[in-house]
Amino acid sequence: MSDSVLIVIPTLNESKHIVSVLDSISSDLPAGCTIVVADGGSSDDTAQKVLDYGRQHACVKLIHNPQKIQSAAVNLAVETLGGETKYVVRCDAHAVYPSNFIRTLIAAIKQHDADSVVVPMDSRGETCFQNAVAWVSDSLIGSGGSAHRGGNFSGYVDHGHHAIFKTESFLRNQGYDATFTHNEDAEFDCRLRARGMKIYLDGSIRLIYHPRANFKSLFKQYFNYGKGRSRTVRKHPGSLRLRQFAVPACIGSSLLALPLALITPYSLIIPAGYLGLLLAGTASVVAKHKKPCALLAGVAAFAMHSGWALGFAYGMLKLREQKWQGAT
Repeated sequence: MSDSVLIVIPTLNESKHIVSVLDSISSDLPAGCTIVVADGGSSDDTAQKVLDYGRQHACVKLIHNPQKIQSAAVNLAVETLGGETKYVVRCDAHAVYPSNFIRTLIAAIKQHDADSVVVPMDSRGETCFQNAVAWVSDSLIGSGGSAHRGGNFSGYVDHGHHAIFKTESFLRNQGYDATFTHNEDAEFDCRLRARGMKIYLDGSIRLIYHPRANFKSLFKQYFNYGKGRSRTVRKHPGSLRLRQFAVPACIGSSLLALPLALITPYSLIIPAGYLGLLLAGTASVVAKHKKPCALLAGVAAFAMHSGWALGFAYGMLKLREQKWQGAT
């Protein structure tokens, strides 16, 4: 089998970004690559733009993803068009990819004999709030020291931002659980490790990600992340890391401490400590970037923390497991 590659881009109303993403990915493709845009029924002209692009680039194809969500999109693309390919690459319509991205991924997965190669994400904003989100995402208060957020570490890891898989390994792991709307990547990696397969983080292959543009959308994003993580924890007990447990523990104890203040004012030490953590994190971001927008770092961090914590709590209390839907 040659180094044939299936590149999958899940989309839903991505008219603003899809052409630039296709341009960045297809600019220097090796032979044997197919780009599949799996569209979840966009109400804008995303699908038409992909069809128009495909008329000029024969390697670009469009398929309909009736389940709409990204996990189902990747599974469907692999099941439909990945049978003869050696590798599967997952791309995001909100990311900016460097030149030679696909070639570099192929070289990395060969060099390290991994089943999956993951990469770091560098957040970059266009507005003041986005810049604050980007800076705090790459800081300790935002990522909690996660290796694939802004760091330079390379080595074998438990999890990272998904980039390339051996098709054989992806299918042996039964693909993503397509009942997951969020956190399907972490759940996939839990099963991958349990099967004795290897994940390699290559710190030299980086992509740029544009964060959410306002508090509400950022909170909603992290609420969904937390909700998805709760399902992963139920399916894979012991997979929750200390840095992840610290978020709901801190937010939850701070909320509980507020009514307790009517009984004892000492309970306010907990939310005061959390506020101090946000202020210290903001000061660190301001000192590093020396921009006025950095003053919003604490606000961004609070949106991320509270959204994730409440989503996690909601998921643990309300969500029920759904019947498995994997790739075959």
